[in-house]
Amino acid sequence: MGRAHEVRAASMAKTAAMKSKKYARWGKEIFQAAKSGVPDPEMNQNLKKVIEKAKKDQCPADVIKRAIAKAQGVASGASKEKVYEGYGPGNVAMIVECLTDNDNRTFTEVRTAFNRTGGTIGTAVSYMFNRKAQFVTDSFSEDEIMEVLMEAGLDFEDLTTKEDGFVELFAAPADFTAIKDALEAAKPEVEFDECGVNLIPSTYVDLDADHEAKFRRLLEALSEFDDVSEVYHNANIELDTEE
Repeated sequence: MGRAHEVRAASMAKTAAMKSKKYARWGKEIFQAAKSGVPDPEMNQNLKKVIEKAKKDQCPADVIKRAIAKAQGVASGASKEKVYEGYGPGNVAMIVECLTDNDNRTFTEVRTAFNRTGGTIGTAVSYMFNRKAQFVTDSFSEDEIMEVLMEAGLDFEDLTTKEDGFVELFAAPADFTAIKDALEAAKPEVEFDECGVNLIPSTYVDLDADHEAKFRRLLEALSEFDDVSEVYHNANIELDTEE
């Protein structure tokens, strides 16, 4: 079909990947807001605000419904959180957070995905990660963020501009909501590429081509499991086209 078709196909795939990543972020943010209070937007103003912003960002209704349903499951005791640790292909440290109503099913699915790509679960790796509030945006410059935080009396741990021009901010988890509110108050139209309390690796692992291909297959397999809510890792690779 020619080079033009290949370029269009690659562009469409990249656009779809970016949308998938954006929707996953909204799903995570909605779940966190619902879990931190009542999982009902009419009784949880923070949840209502997040949902309104997700809708403005054209987040699909089913993504919003699934996120709230997961939080409702946790609140009712129907689902519980399970965390699996281990190593993926190329000795990548990985932490897989799940919400499940069936431990055996979830464990089997996660273990099978690891085994098929040369990884293993059952080895503690959480000591290699630190939980931090993380923001990534191109709506602010470093100086603008520092000014907003200083005016709000808020502190941060690290602030850098990445190669792609996005600014990355790390802070204490307890300051997440206050920082998010301050940034949104300063620029209501702010858009985040990442916004949440995440596990950040202290060191990263480089992968050769073979291990990288296997690692990407593992991530793809895990993303297909409804029980998997979050995957953290310390692989030093770009994943924009995978998410």
